[in-house]
Amino acid sequence: MVPEPTERLEAVVTGRVQGVGFRRYVARWARRLALAGWVRNEPDGSVRLVAEGDRAALDRLTRLLWGGPPTADVEAVKGDRGPTEGEGGFRIDR
Repeated sequence: MVPEPTERLEAVVTGRVQGVGFRRYVARWARRLALAGWVRNEPDGSVRLVAEGDRAALDRLTRLLWGGPPTADVEAVKGDRGPTEGEGGFRIDR
């Protein structure tokens, strides 16, 4: 069996995504999907994240970002993919 290729996703989510549990939502799903990386609030009101792992898991996380927790209102998800940089675990940055 050939292992799934690994990639890095760097994304910014805009809309009503701060103060609604969005970072916890991302971290919970990232851990369930065995992804490594981090998520944090940005001063402009957006949420930025980096996730590394197999392509299928990153695709799933990207779809989940559009939903967010019930109190969120996602306007846009902009992301780029690239080679991994060796993130370990998944954390919420303050």
